[in-house]
This record gives sequence, C-alpha cells and structure tokens, in this order.
Amino acid sequence: MANTTISSLLNQTTAAPETCVNVANYFCSDKGIILPIFVEATWPIGLRAFLYLFAMLYCFMGVAIIADVFMCSIEVITSKTKTISMVKPGTDIVEEVEVRIWNDTVANLTLMALGSSAPEILLSIVGIIKTGFKSEELGPSTIVGSAAFNLLVITGVCVSSIPTGEIRRIKAVKVFAVTAFFSIFAYAWLYIVLVLNTKDVMDLWEAIVTFMFFPILVILAYIADKDYCSRRVDVEKETDHLELEESQSGTVLAEYSGAVTELKPGHVNKQSVSEFVKEISKYSGGKLSPEEAAKLAALKIQENEKHDRSWYRVNATRWLVGGRKVSVNVNNSLKEKLEGSQVYEKAKNKDEVPLIIDSASDLSQGGTFSVVEFSASSCAVMESQGTVEVSVLRSGRTNTRVPFRYETIDGTAEAGSDYIPQKDVLVFEPGESMKNIKIVIVDDNQWEADETFFVKLSVDPDSGAVLGRKSINEITIINDDDPGVLDFTKPSFIFKESAGIASVPVQRTKGSDGVISVKWKTKDMRAVNGRDYVGGEGMLEFQHGETEKNIDIQIFDDKDFEKDEDFMVELSDAAGGAMIGRQRRTVITIVNDDEYNGLVDRVLTIVNVNMDHLQLASSTWGGQFRDAMNVNGGDVENATTMDYVMHFLTFGWKVMFALTPPVNFLGGWLTFLVSLMGFIFLLTVIISDLATTFGCLIDLEDNITAITLVAMGTSLPDLFASRTAAKAEKYADASIGNVTGSNSVNVFLGLGLPWLIASIYWEAQGEKFAVPAGSLAFSVMAYSICAILCIILLVIRRIVPAFGRAELGGTPSLKYFSSFLMAMLWVLYIVLAILETKKVIVVPL
Repeated sequence: MANTTISSLLNQTTAAPETCVNVANYFCSDKGIILPIFVEATWPIGLRAFLYLFAMLYCFMGVAIIADVFMCSIEVITSKTKTISMVKPGTDIVEEVEVRIWNDTVANLTLMALGSSAPEILLSIVGIIKTGFKSEELGPSTIVGSAAFNLLVITGVCVSSIPTGEIRRIKAVKVFAVTAFFSIFAYAWLYIVLVLNTKDVMDLWEAIVTFMFFPILVILAYIADKDYCSRRVDVEKETDHLELEESQSGTVLAEYSGAVTELKPGHVNKQSVSEFVKEISKYSGGKLSPEEAAKLAALKIQENEKHDRSWYRVNATRWLVGGRKVSVNVNNSLKEKLEGSQVYEKAKNKDEVPLIIDSASDLSQGGTFSVVEFSASSCAVMESQGTVEVSVLRSGRTNTRVPFRYETIDGTAEAGSDYIPQKDVLVFEPGESMKNIKIVIVDDNQWEADETFFVKLSVDPDSGAVLGRKSINEITIINDDDPGVLDFTKPSFIFKESAGIASVPVQRTKGSDGVISVKWKTKDMRAVNGRDYVGGEGMLEFQHGETEKNIDIQIFDDKDFEKDEDFMVELSDAAGGAMIGRQRRTVITIVNDDEYNGLVDRVLTIVNVNMDHLQLASSTWGGQFRDAMNVNGGDVENATTMDYVMHFLTFGWKVMFALTPPVNFLGGWLTFLVSLMGFIFLLTVIISDLATTFGCLIDLEDNITAITLVAMGTSLPDLFASRTAAKAEKYADASIGNVTGSNSVNVFLGLGLPWLIASIYWEAQGEKFAVPAGSLAFSVMAYSICAILCIILLVIRRIVPAFGRAELGGTPSLKYFSSFLMAMLWVLYIVLAILETKKVIVVPL
C-alpha cells in the first residue's frame, strides 16, 4: 500500500513538476491495511490528525450499533428453552414447564463475553494479521486497558450509582470468586510468559496453555454455579425440584405457583392479566381505559422480568444513539396509579400476599441498616381527646444510636387552631425499637368537618438508617361533638357477577359520638331480588367512634351471558341522633363475566402488542429498516432532542447494519456470524488503521493510544449498561459480576487465540514467535496490582458492616469514597503506564 502510494506520487511529480510535493514529508502512510484511501501528502498534519481522531470516534459509534445487533443474536441463541414434564411437589399432577437450555454462567463467559468484548478481541487478531504474524502493541494493550477501565471505572461508577439507603450484593458469590481469581491470574500468567519464562518469546506450549485456560475457566465457573463441590445431590429430589430451584447465577429456570403464572413477552397469561386489571381497577375506580391498563400490565411484566447483561447493553446503546428503546413509556400519572394500587392492596390485605410483589421488601438489607417508620400510615383522634399519640418503630439494625427528625404539616387542619405544631429530633438509643410522639389537639367545641394533618419523618443518610414505607402519618381529627351524618361513599358501585358478595360501604362523617344505627333496603331495577341477588332490608349499627361499615349483599352467578344488571340500596330511619346525608341512595351494577372477559381480551391483545415492541430485535428486514430509519424506532412522541441529534449522526450506520439477517434466521446464528465476521471485523480493521495512524501523526505510542482512547471507546456502552443494571437489578451480578469474567476471557481468548495462531505459524517456519515484553509487561504488572487492590476493596465492602456488607451502594460518604479510590487506581495505572512508555520512569523487567 505504502509503495504504491509513493510510486503514484513520484509519477505525479514527473508529469507535473508545478504540483510536486516532497514525499519525504508524507508521514504515517504505511500504518494501515486499508487506510489511507486518499493521497494525503499535501494535507497539514494537524488536519490529518483531527480527521483520523474524528473518524475513530465515529467508528466507535458504529461498533456500538453493530454490537447491538450482535448482542440481540446472542440473546436469541442463549434464551432458547425446552419443555419438560414434571410432577408438582406433593401431588400426582404432571405439568409441562419450560427450562432454558443455556446455563447463565456458561452463556455469560462465552457468548455474552464475546459480545461485549468482540472489538478488543478482534483488534488483537487483526494486529497479528496486519503485521505478518508478528507481535504488535495495539491489540494486547487495548485488552489490558479495557480490563482496567472495566474493573476500576465501571465498578466505581456502579458503587456510587445506587440510590441512597440501598445496596446491591453479588448473589453468585462462588462464581464471582472463580472469575475474580482468574481475572488476576490471567494477567499474572501474562507476566510469567512475557518475562519470567523465555522472556520476549512466546513458546507454542505457552500459547496453547493460555488458550486452554478459557475452557478451564468456563468449566470451573459452571461447577461453582451448580455448587457441585459443596453438597451431595439427591438425584430424585433434584429431579422433583429442578424447576423450583434458583441457580446462583440468579436465573429462575422455571417457577411454579398455584395461582399466578410467570408472564413472559410473547405469551402473556390471561389469568394473570385478568387479576391485574381487577386489582388496578379497585384503586382507580374503574377509570382506566383498556389501553392504559395494558400499558401498566406491560410495565409490570418488564419490571418483574429478569434481564441479563445483553438487555442492558442493547438498551444503553440505543439510549446513546437515539434507537428504539426496549422499554414501556408510561406517563407519571399512570405510574402513580400503579404505585398507589400496590399501597392500597397492602393496606386492605395486611395479612395476605399482594398481587404485585415488592422486590425490595427488606429495606434493612439483612440487618445492615436501621429502618425508621410509623407503626401505621394513618390514624384518627376524637377532637375532645386532647392529644394524639403516634408510634415510631425501628426495625433491622437496632444496636446503634439513630437520631430522626419529625415535623407536622398542615392538611385541611391548620396548625394553631386545630393542633399544636411540632418539629423536633428524637433518638433511638441502642436496643430501643419504639418511640412515641405526642401532639396536642385543640378542642374548640364547635362543629366542623373532619380535618387532617400529617406528621413526616426524616433521617440523616450518614446515620446508618433509612426510612421505611410508612414515613408519613395522616392524622384525622374527628369532630365528636355530633353523632354524625350517614351516607354512601359513592353514587354507584360495580361488582363482577362471580364476586359472590357485594360489600357496599356506608360512611359516618361530621362526628362519631355515641352508638347510632340506620336502616337499609334494596330496590329492584334491572336486577331481580331472588334471581340475581339476595335483597331485602336490614339494620346497620355504628359503635362509638366507628366511621365506616359495610352492607354485604349476596349476588348470584348464573353462568349465562346477559347484559349488565343493577339494583338500588337506600338508607332510611337513622337513629341515635344521626342524620342521613345527601348520598342516601346508591346503584349496584352487576357486570356480566362474559363482558368482563371481553375487556380482559382487549387488554390482553394490547399487552401482547406492547410486549412485541419490547422484543430486542425485529424479526423481519422491513422491521429492521423501519427501526433504523426512524428516530427512536418510530416512537417520535417519546423522542428527545438528543435522540434526534444522535439519530442524525448515526443514520448511516443504522441503515447499513439493517442489512444483517434478522435474528430469527437459523436461530440467531446467521445474524451472529454476519455481524461478527462481517461488520465488526471490518470496523475493527478500520479502527486499527485509524488508531495507529493517529498515534503516528501526533507521535503517540500505540500502547498509550490503546489504554486510553481505544479502551474507553470500546467500553463506554458497557459503562452505561452496567450503571443501569446496578440501579434496576436486585443483585449486582448483572452490573459488576460479569466484569471479572469478561476480563479473564479477553486474555485467554483475545490473546490466547492470535498468539496460538502466530506461534503455530512461526513454529512451522522453524522459528519462535517473538513477543517483546517491554511496556506491555509493565502495563500488565501495574494493572494487576491495581486489580488486586480493587478486589480487596470489594471484599472489604462485602464483610464490613460500615459499608453495608455489599459490593454496591451503602451510606453516601463510604460509597463515594469507594468510587473515588477505584477512580484513583485507574488514574494511577494510566499515569504509570504513560510514564514508563515515555521512559520517564525505568523499571527493569
């Protein structure tokens, strides 16, 4: 390439002397395989350097986008399942369940690691090919630099990104221990083969052993995941409970539940959707449209679904380049309804497991933090009582001193005229678990509507305490100078035909003094007493202080299709001094189950459409081009300004990569091969040319370019993916658990494979494969020391209570301190590597 270019220049100078250039000034024209494409001899060096830097950064975007496609194919491959039959424990019922074929640990250390590290690995292979099977610095140094960025920077960001008061632990501790050991051993082994054993020469057996450590790592990690070495497996018991067990890697293969079936995109269970619609409608008063209910159902499915690293990697890339987001977009008002329904159900069914399980049920994180909260979220007090006392409880860690603040906040009740405001600090001493707050109520002996005010708790995050879910207490001051007014809470109620009982609430307002009663009776409308419900009349009695009672009316389910039916309930003849309010009548509508099922079917259809949108990749070429050519994949309503900017910048890459075969071809393998061996390989060659030429133009050594620009450029999507996973997942495995495994695979596969190829080539020539230790050996040594210190810090965080006994999160001061230490280790590594390369410091090896 270089000779051809120079010859062309000489010919030009001969033919046209007036346009001659000095080819001696044509620097760095022989560094690439493809580049330079144009004759750049007349270009200023500064301009060339800028263009090469810009092109390299732009190619990093392209790599991130095609890696998105590559990861989608890996997701399809590793998510394959098979159906097996099992006997439900304790019964003779045989059920068919789906289990995943790929073990999570094996998938993470093979295809997933290849997906996230493909550019670094291919860079080493390209380097060997480009230099004629001779050693080069860009590929190996990129692997070491990328390992440093992954372990020190990404882990540090994840530690501090956890919300205050929360922590994340590694769940698959044994797998993490194996990969952490190999992540140190891999680079120690590099130092051994580069320096201590046959220095500057890579023997064939060394290359073979380096490569063979890759399957050894996978096998040992799989054994640790299955826990084969620490327990005896009862074969019969293991078979019976195969689908009930959760592997250490955190993936539930299949889960049995008597009432709720696991919801998965593409095959959402109708019964579960029906239950969800029923529960959410209770809170919203039936005001949700089918579209809104479907969005909330899809949101809950997405939140409850376990996502692996590929999902977070793909989503992070699409957020960066304005692509189609793999998430449900729900406005804040709908989210509030969803969150409110969970609180509503917990309040009404304190002794029952709620329909929607809160995954963060243990706020104390295993006793690490003190949880401070009220004993109840609301209470009522008679105005004449004079004072109200609310209890504050401490759970979780109780052996420390924890101060907390409380203050009163006006609602409809006003401070001074209805109650005496308070704002103070109380302290839980070691061993104390309850404190009482007394608030004075003003009794003005004048009738007024029931009024409310609030008491709010707060804690200092550095005190080792977090607020519980009941951090605000609503206090209702009940006017007890009057027996009260009785009426229905709403003018109408809706009940399913199969509900069996219609519980109609009657409220007592404007006083609750004494024992009162009221008569009620039903009146037929379209529903007939005796055929559709059991009506008649009765008496409802309120004891002193009671403010709400229910009238229970039995309704019949005739299993026949019919239109809605309704009847009226009326209050009359209040006794004990009470009065009947404006809402003395209410209409009860019995909804036919067939019509309700039609509603559920409509919701289910929309849910499936929403879940199809959540699929990582399109199954057709048309869908791929549609996603590529439209900002945010066509969801312009939720597109941001940055989405439009990044979509404009990356439009060419998106359209080009839409040419890859859809992921449903050949089970994802065709997409895997085309994206890896075609686009990613080609881009890696171009990046290699750009990086080496750019370094040459500004007189920067390849290994410095590699550990800084190239390492960061290829690892940035992983940074955003890990940060998102750290905040969203219950455990730290998806965010930092895979970092150590990926760093190990980079050495064993990314260096083992090209070095094995080169060693075989030179062995066939009767020579040895020369690998000068030089700066690479020093970089490996510096990184290894920093990596050991980082792993020690993570272990300390795991076992020391002050850090929360967790790798991620904890108290703000300590989590930011941990992140700062890791960032400083990375800076130290970069500085030492640069100083050694520039020979500012000389370390004999």
